Amino acid sequence: MSVAFRRESDEEHLEPKFELPIPPGPNWVTERGARLTAERLEAIESAIAEAVERNAGEDEIKALRRDQRYWATRRATMEVQPSATGDVAAFGTAVRYKLNGKESEVWIVGDDEADPAARAISFSSPLARALIGGSEGEYADFGGKADAIEIVEIRPLG
Repeated sequence: MSVAFRRESDEEHLEPKFELPIPPGPNWVTERGARLTAERLEAIESAIAEAVERNAGEDEIKALRRDQRYWATRRATMEVQPSATGDVAAFGTAVRYKLNGKESEVWIVGDDEADPAARAISFSSPLARALIGGSEGEYADFGGKADAIEIVEIRPLG
């Protein structure tokens, strides 16, 4: 038989499993973000123990251990930021703003705490970068447009 038609195993044809990507830059978190990270890691460790106890499949355990490595790294590298004062838009603030005549509000938080559907955006997102450093009543450039955003209100998250 030709070597071209020989296959050692099915394993060599599977898609590779990669580690979960760590966002670049500092791992800033709010106090809430620190709690969520610890809770998530604890839940994953419990899930691993339960999966091992019930003799779960190797793929399931590998996926849980990959998640465990990600969250353990995030816990080890997190930098809890001091509470914001609310004087200017910053990490740990809620910012109400107007963009294109529509008023919205976002919370500026860490990468792992971000949930845009719940109005929580990462401090490294384009919108957060445009808002950070601004004060109430000021305008910020966004989307290539000068003074596209009007900052209406800023308050610390709490």
